[in-house]
Amino acid sequence: MQIKINDVLRAYIEPLTEAEYAALERSILVEGCRDALVLWEDVLVDGHNRYQICQQHGIPFKVTENTSFRSLDDVKLWMIDNNLGRRSISDYQRGVLALRKKEIVTARVVELAAQAAAEDAAIAPPEGEEPKVKPAAMPLTSREDIARAARLSSATISQIEKIQKTATPELVEAVRSGTISINAAATVASLPEADQVAAVAGGKKELQKAAKEVRDLRAASRPAKEAKEGGGEYGRPLTEVDELRAENASLKEKNAALRAEITALQLRISELVDAS
Repeated sequence: MQIKINDVLRAYIEPLTEAEYAALERSILVEGCRDALVLWEDVLVDGHNRYQICQQHGIPFKVTENTSFRSLDDVKLWMIDNNLGRRSISDYQRGVLALRKKEIVTARVVELAAQAAAEDAAIAPPEGEEPKVKPAAMPLTSREDIARAARLSSATISQIEKIQKTATPELVEAVRSGTISINAAATVASLPEADQVAAVAGGKKELQKAAKEVRDLRAASRPAKEAKEGGGEYGRPLTEVDELRAENASLKEKNAALRAEITALQLRISELVDAS
């Protein structure tokens, strides 16, 4: 069989570091390729690094085809779940993967809702009967669900979202490599791009310094009244921990209502699947 490489799938999961790749190569040279490569028809889904090493050294390998995939999104969801089950990936990688899963699942829910609306519009209700109101399309996963899938806190997921939206590539690489924590990276990501790049160039100490300066500036900019009436315990100024706790409490309050809407939508999807 001629195995095909899909560039989108190959780049979908973050690549191994040089040290990780070297360790995998040593293992395969000594023990052989123990795990089978996973294919979607003739397209390689899982095992790009193993395939490359085996090809380079002429080492035999086994393949298995997953026949449950119906689309590229099915493949991506499988790749995400497969990697979320691994212990070796970082918290940042877990958060990124879980957010990618949310995007795919949300898009599917919206698509199903649109199909249901189109089907209902094509079938006119009996004369004098009001059309049935369908539940609004809602994302299938809340932030808490995303956090649970990634085994992270909701606050950490929020920070990763901020990094993805506003961090420069240099800052993203710094948090990926562990030079800076997710918390500090989210703080530095609020700076102008030039300042982010400069902080990364200065190394770990400069990044920590930049994060502290941002936090100090935020604390100093709060009115005295807010510090006394809306601040932390004993009238002290709000810290980032206080803000995250407040956000978490607010999210928990919204979660109950969201779950009810999500349950209604899931029931509707089940009905559509059964009817198809």
